[in-house]
Amino acid sequence: MVFLVNLARLIFAPLVQPAAADFDVTAASLGVVASAAWLGSASPRLPTGYLLTRFPRHYIVAATGTLLVFTSLFTAFSQSVTHLTVGAFLMGISSGMYFIAANPLVSELFPNRVGSAIGIHGMWSQVAAVGAPLFVSAILLVGDWRTTFVLISALAAISTVALLLAARRTDLPDAGGADRSLLSAGRAQWRLILTGIILIGAAGFLWNALFNLYGDYLDVAKGIDASTGRLLLSLMFAAGLPAFLVTGRLADRVSNVPLILAIIGSFSVLVFALTLVEHFVAVVVLSLAIGYVIHSLFPAIDTYMLSSLPDHHRGSAYALYSATMMLIQAFGSGSVGIAVDGGLDYDVAFQSLTLVVALVTVAMLVLYRGGRLPTGGAPGTILDGSKADD
Repeated sequence: MVFLVNLARLIFAPLVQPAAADFDVTAASLGVVASAAWLGSASPRLPTGYLLTRFPRHYIVAATGTLLVFTSLFTAFSQSVTHLTVGAFLMGISSGMYFIAANPLVSELFPNRVGSAIGIHGMWSQVAAVGAPLFVSAILLVGDWRTTFVLISALAAISTVALLLAARRTDLPDAGGADRSLLSAGRAQWRLILTGIILIGAAGFLWNALFNLYGDYLDVAKGIDASTGRLLLSLMFAAGLPAFLVTGRLADRVSNVPLILAIIGSFSVLVFALTLVEHFVAVVVLSLAIGYVIHSLFPAIDTYMLSSLPDHHRGSAYALYSATMMLIQAFGSGSVGIAVDGGLDYDVAFQSLTLVVALVTVAMLVLYRGGRLPTGGAPGTILDGSKADD
């Protein structure tokens, strides 16, 4: 299921160029479609957090699969950019609901090795990211881009049925049974929530813009053709596969905040370097390095958040954090796409964003060294309901 819901919000990146050709618009102008998918992913996170105070987590996970079946079919019949944008938004909703329900569930299923469990779960999510450009390329050989969404719908139906059957045979944890108020969780955990949002917000904004517009960026700024650009995007995502596993295990063993800051700082340096190089080999090497580093951030930040939150606040506080940071990220591709469409150079846009990310990283490091940031729970474990809030 995690494969499909992540595919639902990532599939639009490799589809930007063929869809733009079909609708006779520029690829940069379709950055708004990719942003819609991420806005859709952000929009249900608070409502889902509320639903988790009323229903078991696996019920919500199953509902996301059902939603994906119908929203994918809706998107498959897009006849305009507006229709496609709405479809992207609706498909994004399923991913947002899924991750809010599934990530706390995964951490509670494996309370003594949160980082490793999140890393494995994220790795399968990343398989979708790796396969998306290749999947689209294969579909375009035998059909048009709309066929992609028909296949996603069919696979979502099969996966949802399989999930329900598996849940009936599994003894699921009830750690979130005492989590009954979004407001209480927000008041108690606001420092941790705000820290998580700041840590990932700027970097996520840059990453969203970079990968969603990567094919067009390589074409316009580096002279790399569309098919090669899709392959490089796939390689960038493939580099994230070991990152989830390695960093997930590492997050179980070291302090999470220094690890996160090192990852974000490295990411900003690598993207800035990408804007300076012209040689194809250098672009390939930097694409792989960027892919590995940015995907290391996700298991690290999730481990930091989920291991720090007690049972009675985990689902709600994680929903508050996730909804806000996703909303910030979602505007990345649309903002850069509009700026480039208006005449701004791609390299200048990305260089400006890397400087913002670097400044945020330095500021957070100063706060951490001054003891002003929550340090999180013990690496690798989650707090039970009896422990005091930080």
